[in-house]
Amino acid sequence: MSSDAIDMTEPDGRRHPPGDLAIWVFILAELAAFALLFILYGVVRAKHVELFNEMQLTLDRNAGALNTVLLITASWCVARAVAAIRKGADGASARWMACGILAGVGFLVVKGFEYSDKFDAGIGLDTNLFYMFYIALTFFHFMHVVLGLLILGFLLLKTLRGGYSADDHLGMETGASYWHMVDLVWIVLFPLVYVMR
Repeated sequence: MSSDAIDMTEPDGRRHPPGDLAIWVFILAELAAFALLFILYGVVRAKHVELFNEMQLTLDRNAGALNTVLLITASWCVARAVAAIRKGADGASARWMACGILAGVGFLVVKGFEYSDKFDAGIGLDTNLFYMFYIALTFFHFMHVVLGLLILGFLLLKTLRGGYSADDHLGMETGASYWHMVDLVWIVLFPLVYVMR
């Protein structure tokens, strides 16, 4: 195991998921909501394959792929921030967290351009079934990214003020867990809506 690997073992030998238990209840509820939406998307798509295939070609896959890279990069930076604080390196942790936030903001900017392009073309929720799902799913995720960035911003400020240490970083692990959920949802959403035919 490398020195950078995340060790989830407590001093007494118990293992646990990172962060507070309450965040995992919340994450599971959010994943269940997204799962239901994805299943509904799949059912409706199966009944309107030609429409969904045609409309899918109107999406900007390059923007979707760039956003995938941005969110994965953000998650990697957040994981590095947690690893750094576990070693007591609060300066490095703050720098990694700031990089994660920048990548997350990059996601919002790219998605904003995508939305602007569609809305300028007169596309909305009522255009057709595909765009109803595209806008609903991606905007629901977009709002989760906004919330995630607010959480990461709070974590960064607290880190800069010395609020976390090698012995006390549960709050950072909790916020990071939420952010990784946001990333995971996009990793499913992108191929489902943009790529799979």
